[in-house]
Amino acid sequence: MSICNRCRARGAVSSSLLFTVLIIVVIGVAGWFLVIKPHMDAIQSEQAPKAVAKKVAAAKSTPTPANVSAMSTDQLLAEAGKAVKDERLLSPAGNNAFEFYLKVLDRQPNNPVAKEALRETFPFGANEAEQEINNRNFNQAQREIDLLAKADPDNYTLTILRSKLDAQRKTASQEQQKAQAELLAKQQAAKRRQQQAAEEKKQEQPSEKTQVAQESAPESGAGNKASSGSSSPASAPTPAKPAKVHIQDAVLVKSVPARFPAVARMRRQHGWVDVQFTVDTDGNVTDAKVVDAQPGHVFNRAALRAVERWKYRPALRNGQPFPVTMRRRIQFGQ
Repeated sequence: MSICNRCRARGAVSSSLLFTVLIIVVIGVAGWFLVIKPHMDAIQSEQAPKAVAKKVAAAKSTPTPANVSAMSTDQLLAEAGKAVKDERLLSPAGNNAFEFYLKVLDRQPNNPVAKEALRETFPFGANEAEQEINNRNFNQAQREIDLLAKADPDNYTLTILRSKLDAQRKTASQEQQKAQAELLAKQQAAKRRQQQAAEEKKQEQPSEKTQVAQESAPESGAGNKASSGSSSPASAPTPAKPAKVHIQDAVLVKSVPARFPAVARMRRQHGWVDVQFTVDTDGNVTDAKVVDAQPGHVFNRAALRAVERWKYRPALRNGQPFPVTMRRRIQFGQ
């Protein structure tokens, strides 16, 4: 009996210990997901823009090597390695990894280092070209696609990128035509309202000839009748045709690509942001704001920072600049 009681007591103690350990594990897991992980994500989201800004500043501050054609193969490979480290795969023009590696292959078509480097970095370069397409920086995207084609002309990814570039160009052209038509319709409606108001004002005010005739008429009834019989109503002057208004839309001359947030990249998130903004008479972007986004609040900051750095040739009305409101969609990874 005593042995059985001891066994039962040990079993009860083991069960209690196991239950206690299980509770501690559950509390620890819950604490990780509810407290620690959100805090770490918040820290990363705050640090990500700073890291991106540092990379952009480093890329801008990196001068283009002088006399690249005179460099040796080893020097070209060294410059290409620096460009990869600085994430300058396809841009800026003349100072990026792909151009350095391609110059090496022009001299040594079977150079194993350059061929392997281009093969490994091709997917990342394709992602950069896709970002340029999504940001509607079409000339930059075309240049990067041409560089990718020199590295691997038979890669099927090039077909996808070219198709997407053509589609985005058509969409942008349609949006611009629609915006022009809407602007023209608004201007014509405003003209019609102005003309109608002018006509109503003329009808309310008697003509000067009628006023003079009324003032000079005699007070007697016979005289009034004679006067009324001899006078004729003044004909209203024909309104002059309004001058034609020539409108030239604002044209994007400098597009800064939106940087993909580091947290969203780690989570493999994709989406888009619709940004509405005003292009002032100097061609600067002002009053930028997010009007829609999917998913919400993930890419907003990156989209606004990019759009606020865009530069336009201002819209013109009869040769004079005037502010216009525009709306653009910034794609992230789609």
